[in-house]
Amino acid sequence: MKKPRAAAGSRSRHRKQSSSQEGREKRALSSSQAKPSGPDAGLARRQEEVVLQASVSPYHLFRDTAEVTVLRKNLLSWYDLEKRDLPWRRQAEGEMDLDRRAYAVWVSEVMLQQTQVATVINYYTRWMQKWPTLQDLASASLEEVNQLWAGLGYYSRGRRLQEGARKVRGVKVNTGALRPWVSHNLEPSHPNQVIEELGGHMPRTAETLQQLLPGVGRYTAGAIASIAFGQAAGVVDGNVVRVLCRVRAIGADPSSTLVSQHLWSLSQQLVDPARPGDFNQAAMELGATVCTPQRPRCSQCPMQSLCRAHQRVSHLRKGQSGDLGSDSFPVTSCPVYAAQMEREQLLASQSLPSSGDVEECAPNTGQCQLCAPPTEPWDQTLGVANFPRKASRRPPREECSATCVLEQPRAVGGARILLVQRPNSGLLAGLWEFPSVTVEPSRQHQPKALLQELQSWVGPLPATRLQHLGQVVHTFSHIKLTYQVYGLTLEEQTPVTTSLPGVRWLTREEFHTAAVSTAMKKVFRVYEGQQPGTCKGSKRSQVSTLSRQKKLSPGQKVLDSFFQPYTSAGAP
Repeated sequence: MKKPRAAAGSRSRHRKQSSSQEGREKRALSSSQAKPSGPDAGLARRQEEVVLQASVSPYHLFRDTAEVTVLRKNLLSWYDLEKRDLPWRRQAEGEMDLDRRAYAVWVSEVMLQQTQVATVINYYTRWMQKWPTLQDLASASLEEVNQLWAGLGYYSRGRRLQEGARKVRGVKVNTGALRPWVSHNLEPSHPNQVIEELGGHMPRTAETLQQLLPGVGRYTAGAIASIAFGQAAGVVDGNVVRVLCRVRAIGADPSSTLVSQHLWSLSQQLVDPARPGDFNQAAMELGATVCTPQRPRCSQCPMQSLCRAHQRVSHLRKGQSGDLGSDSFPVTSCPVYAAQMEREQLLASQSLPSSGDVEECAPNTGQCQLCAPPTEPWDQTLGVANFPRKASRRPPREECSATCVLEQPRAVGGARILLVQRPNSGLLAGLWEFPSVTVEPSRQHQPKALLQELQSWVGPLPATRLQHLGQVVHTFSHIKLTYQVYGLTLEEQTPVTTSLPGVRWLTREEFHTAAVSTAMKKVFRVYEGQQPGTCKGSKRSQVSTLSRQKKLSPGQKVLDSFFQPYTSAGAP
């Protein structure tokens, strides 16, 4: 993305703002105690990169500046022609104000963490319409933020985004909800007032962004600094990891410290200083659309001629066809990589030369730390998708919870359902849910435990009306949670009221717009599916229950879909 040019008459003003901004950042850095000093951290990283590159085979590096120049040119030319039209790109490209541009990038980068682009687009559009500036977001309530974020997952992201906006803006906040980096910035005479240490302006460098803003790590800081401020800061996300591991044939575990450091070093080396934001977005775009995890489209890749993984696949194919010349193994190859290729090419007759022309990557151990270990054999069917190596993941722990939809169908103003608020920390912090209690998988004692939880919120209730309706399984990042869904309908005319904090009686319409998680929406669909008069074929009731009918045959599904009323594709 080419940075918008500021008007000539405003350049002096920008220089003054930049100077004052640097002063604010220095004062903020000197008072910050949560993270190590930005300059010191940057120096340490550069020292680590020097040591790392000295111990790595040139096969995994970019030692030729001409090669780097070609890579930048090819990638940016491809990006200019093929980039997707996304709302956050349009927002940043057309924004002249640096703070608003950085804010637009920040919101998009936080939303895109662990979330697909197609899902983020609508959330981002609604967010920017509701809070177009940092000041607008800082003035919002956490309840409003959670409400808009509902369904996007990883809810702490929205909370930290607002914390950061308030830190930049310097608004009055409840000190009990602040993180440690704020507590020492409070004026003694105003215990609830945060000092405007940033003067309402975003930090201008990757180092200060990471240092000063909560929830902003190395990747997010680099993305904001490069896209919004034009700093030549590299970025490494999942897409970039895949691209770099394939381009330099890095087969070791990318989550390991050594490989991670090497990838960051490569990204910093490759980023184009003339167009850093565009280059970083191009690398991520390439990984998302061409260099994909499965079935990558190598024929359309602008990096194909520079890609070690593609070269390896081509070489193996030639070996299988018997078309191998005397120069089968390039002299710059990693010796471990070459040895692996010897074993894998059943038809190859050439062996790895033992001359000094072959560069060593691990002369003392004989094992390259950036190559795949011998226990991970090459899979011919995967091709370039052998890179990167898939990190082993622990399965999520399994938990069980009993939850109840408590409804007053005869309440004044229409039927009401009970919601309670979760604690302000931990999983789904601050969101609303149906009363729930953690239980053992066996249903033997679930009703008693759940009834006690309900009575703690609304008082005595008839135990005989508590009905088990089904179950919902929802997987969070580290927890597989099974909800046993119960329902309880209060038929009495007299409404149940409570004055306890964190309790709400909402209409069904209000529930669908409240700050509730996707899991709770699934629970409510089970409840709706068991109520008389509910359309069983509606989208809201299509969740598994214990009394679910047997699956329809493919032919019956076609007939049913044909006779269903037409619904617009854009309908909710």
